[in-house]
Amino acid sequence: MSSLIVRTTWSPERRSILKSCRVLLRARTRFYAAPSSDRLRDVLLDVCQRRRFFLGKELTVASIIGGGQSLGPLGIKIKRNIIEEWWDMVVLSREQVLPIDTLLQGPLLKKCPDHREKDSARDVTDTVPDQGQISALREDLLHGALSHYITCLDMVNRKLPFGIAEVGKCFHSVPDLQDSGAHLAWPAERTMASLCWFSSAKTSSQWRNYWLRHRLLWWRRFAQVPSGFSSSEVQDTEGAKTFVINYDFPWGREPVETLRTMDDSALTQMHAGTAAKLHGRDGRKSVIPHTVCLSGDLDRGLLAYLSDALHCTENLSPRGKEQLRTVLKIHPSLAPIKVAVDLGKGPAVDLRLVCEGLSSELRGSGISVWPGYLDTLGTPMEQLFTKYDEMGVMFTVLVSDVTLESGLLHLRNRDTTIKETVHISKLRAFLTQYMSASKRL
Repeated sequence: MSSLIVRTTWSPERRSILKSCRVLLRARTRFYAAPSSDRLRDVLLDVCQRRRFFLGKELTVASIIGGGQSLGPLGIKIKRNIIEEWWDMVVLSREQVLPIDTLLQGPLLKKCPDHREKDSARDVTDTVPDQGQISALREDLLHGALSHYITCLDMVNRKLPFGIAEVGKCFHSVPDLQDSGAHLAWPAERTMASLCWFSSAKTSSQWRNYWLRHRLLWWRRFAQVPSGFSSSEVQDTEGAKTFVINYDFPWGREPVETLRTMDDSALTQMHAGTAAKLHGRDGRKSVIPHTVCLSGDLDRGLLAYLSDALHCTENLSPRGKEQLRTVLKIHPSLAPIKVAVDLGKGPAVDLRLVCEGLSSELRGSGISVWPGYLDTLGTPMEQLFTKYDEMGVMFTVLVSDVTLESGLLHLRNRDTTIKETVHISKLRAFLTQYMSASKRL
C-alpha cells in the first residue's frame, strides 16, 4: 500500500505565527526552569538587603546564621509574627504552661547538669566583673527554667506534667572577622524560644515524640514547601541523642530547633539539698520529673521562611530580554505587610485623603498597611508591583478617580497577580475574612 505524502506550503503569515509560538515556548521553558542553588542564595541575600529585612552593608550567610546581623523594619515585623504564632501555640492554647522572663545577665551562671549534650547549657565564657561579682550573658534559656522550677511547680499545685516557656535574647561568642590576626571574639545575639516540659520518667519518651511531631508540623504549617523542614536524630560519642528540626537552605541544611531529654539529675543538681521540694504529683505517685527541652532559633527560622517564600521566575520581556521576577510569598500569618495602599489616576489631593481614611480603618482592625500613597515620586505601576512583591506585601489597593465616583477599588493579589474590583466598604471585611481563613489552614 503506497503512502500518501502531503507537502504543505506555509504562507508568510503562518510562518510569522509559528515563529512567535516558538519564542513563547522558549520563554515558558525559562519560566519553569529552576534557578541554581547558588543563584537562589544570591537572590535571597540581595532581596533581604535591598528591601531592608536585614541591615548592614555586607550581608552574608555566615553573618546571618552567626547572629551578627541587625534586623530591618520588615525583618522585625516577620519575627514578631513568628513569636506571636509560637506563643499562641505553646502558651495561650495549652494548659499547664507557665511563661517566665528571666534576666539577660546576672551572677555567674551555674553550669547546668550534664545531660550528655555538648550544647545543652555551657558555661558562658564572656564574663565581666560588676561590683565585685562576676556576671555572664546567658547562652540559652534552659538555666532560667530549671532555676524557677520549684516556684512554677507550686503554682500548678505540684501536678505533672507542666511546662515553662520563655522567649528571649541569648548570646554566644563569634570570632571578629574584621580583626587582623588578633583573634578577638565578640558576643552575637539570637532570639530563642524555649519550652521545658516536666513529666514522669514513665511518660517522658511519649512526650518527647509528641513534641517532636508537633513542632515539625508547626514549622511546616507556614511554609510554601513543607518538605523543606525535616527532623533528624543526632547521637554524640557518649550515646546521647538530640532530635533536630532542620531546614534545607540553598547552601545546605541548617538546624532551626533542637529537642533533647534530661533525667531527674537535671533538677537535683540544680537544686542541691532540696530534693523534697522537687517532687510533683503524677497520679498517686510523687516523683522528680524528667525534662523535655525544646529550643528554637527564631532568627534562623526567620531566614528559613524568607528562603521558603522566595519564588524566582525568568521570562522574556517584549524586547526579547530575560527578566527575573522575584516574589516573597510569605504566609499570610507571617507577612510583614498585609496590604499596600497606593494612588491610581486622578486628583492626588482628594485621592490621598481617601487613602488616609482607608489606611486608618484597616489599622484599626489590626491589618498592617504600607502607606504607598505618601510617595510623591510617581513610580510606574509595574515597578511598584515589583517592589511590593519583593517586600512580601499580600495585596495592593489602588485608589483612583473611579473610587471617587463609585467607591470601587482595584485590588491586586501578590500570589496570583490577578487584579479585581472591590467596593471600598467591603475591603476590610474581605481582608479580615482572608486572614481568618489562612489561620485555619
